[in-house]
Amino acid sequence: MNILVTGGAGFIGSALIRYLISNTEHRVINVDKLTYAGNLAALSAVADNPRYTFEQVDICNRAELDRILKVYQVNLVMHLAAESHVDRSIDKPAAFIETNILGTYTLLEACRCYRQQLPPQAQADFRFHHVSTDEVYGDLADSTDLFTESTAYAPSSPYSASKAASDHLVRAWLRSYDLPAVITNCSNNYGPYQYREKLIPLIIERAITGQALPVYGDGQQIRDWLYVDDHVRALYLVATQGKIGETYNIGGHNELTNLEVIGQVCSLLDEIRPAAVAGIKHYRELITFVTDRPGHDIRYAIDATKIAKTLGWTPTETFATGIKKTVHWYLDVGK
Repeated sequence: MNILVTGGAGFIGSALIRYLISNTEHRVINVDKLTYAGNLAALSAVADNPRYTFEQVDICNRAELDRILKVYQVNLVMHLAAESHVDRSIDKPAAFIETNILGTYTLLEACRCYRQQLPPQAQADFRFHHVSTDEVYGDLADSTDLFTESTAYAPSSPYSASKAASDHLVRAWLRSYDLPAVITNCSNNYGPYQYREKLIPLIIERAITGQALPVYGDGQQIRDWLYVDDHVRALYLVATQGKIGETYNIGGHNELTNLEVIGQVCSLLDEIRPAAVAGIKHYRELITFVTDRPGHDIRYAIDATKIAKTLGWTPTETFATGIKKTVHWYLDVGK
């Protein structure tokens, strides 16, 4: 197939492209605007592969999307391009509305029109995979609850609201225009090449440079952590084998408080690179509690039963194994 990946220079997108080039025979077209979080270095291992092509294009640019879909004869679109940092969305929501909502609309329309011009069999084979987040569900008040594919949407931040809107657009284009689409909603990803504004790389970088480790509120907010390589395996399964019109939740089965995550990172750093910072013996001493984020969700937890039963996917990394790989990567390879 010819697979178009939007946001392919981002953290998850680049991991997906590395997986596709290394494990399949498909051709991959990477469409990325290259915002501050885009990192082509994450694709250096596949950059010279004849099955890989990069196009620096904004998904809001309809003419360019039309050109790319036609020139490369795209069979499958995997849509990952998005603004994704909650704090940034609270400070400056406009970019999230533009990219996540208007960009998704523009891509959907380009795909709809492109597909209409294809021969009947190619129309039947075309697929659109929208990659979203568990944050669209809001948070869980009960400690035993889990997000399922039928959980009602209740987004809390401009980021999650923009992703919820994009999910609804995809479902509308499926219902109104018969665009063959699937949706995935995932939990918090971590692993190599993640941009340093995210929690785990931020803590690693600040710790080894002796800076304060900021913890929102009391640090008891719970997240489910998913190693990025496990996630991209799931994405490919859903994109190629998922049932059209269905949503699949992807979780790592690793529920931890933010404080527990930071504590585990600090313990690994103590073991791998003992603190050389003046005045401290252990990295945990750098933990500093700060004012909580507005609208901060308390708990996310995904029920990934559906994807396990229907597509046979389960995560291979526990948080203990995944975080060890991640910390070693940031210390040995870089940002």
